[in-house]
Amino acid sequence: MDRWLGDGGMAIIGAVGGSFEHYGVDGEDLGWASGLFAPTNLACNPHGTVQAGVHALLLDAAMNFSINAALPGRDRTQGTIEMTTELLRPAAIGERYALRGEVVRLTRQIAFAEATLTNAEDKLVSRSSGTFLIQRDEAAS
Repeated sequence: MDRWLGDGGMAIIGAVGGSFEHYGVDGEDLGWASGLFAPTNLACNPHGTVQAGVHALLLDAAMNFSINAALPGRDRTQGTIEMTTELLRPAAIGERYALRGEVVRLTRQIAFAEATLTNAEDKLVSRSSGTFLIQRDEAAS
């Protein structure tokens, strides 16, 4: 799973200023992932505000990584089925933000997750929820 730390193998995450630092499983065998976001110029509009699609990119990654943290063996997320994203406050270049993704429910084929981006005062900047398709390693079953 360590290959999902840093930019998670997706160069765009690092290019916009995202980095995943930690992951794990809670007491209910549900996964989580956390990281940091220090917006780069690439993430922002000409006014220095982070573009909405960048929020979605990072929140989607946080949810995917949290699900993968909970899956055994070679089981992995196959794709995002549905995702909603809400931007509550602007994110700006020169600031640092915390990313966190958490699994809400995990079934054999589908996972439900949520993710948040918070500022230095721990205020919610953006949040997302999503539904993800799981690919199970049938050879291991």
